[in-house]
Amino acid sequence: QVQLVESGGGLVQAGGSLRLSCAASAGISSIFTMNWYRQAPGKRRELVAAITRTGGTNYADSVKGRFTISRDNAKSTVYLQMSSLKPEDTAVYYCNAAGRLWDPGFASWGQGTQVTVSS
Repeated sequence: QVQLVESGGGLVQAGGSLRLSCAASAGISSIFTMNWYRQAPGKRRELVAAITRTGGTNYADSVKGRFTISRDNAKSTVYLQMSSLKPEDTAVYYCNAAGRLWDPGFASWGQGTQVTVSS
């Protein structure tokens, strides 16, 4: 099992930046997709950004041009650089690992990190 630990959340003013990190307890090079989700109070969890094992990326329309996802396989870490933050970005952000070469159904979640953007 791969354990994921998020860090980097906090309180920031609108227009500011934060970088979230997701450290995995084992190598991530074989994991198909590393994802960042978020969940705001009273709302469903939504996919924010995804990065494949070959480096392809995908973003929610609401964060395109403001967020950047990256992965460092050597450090078993995934990052989410968030810029031009808005109050509506306030949520708990979760890291997710989905699929492995020998186990396409594999999935693991971190415990989440709170991001609060003040207006």
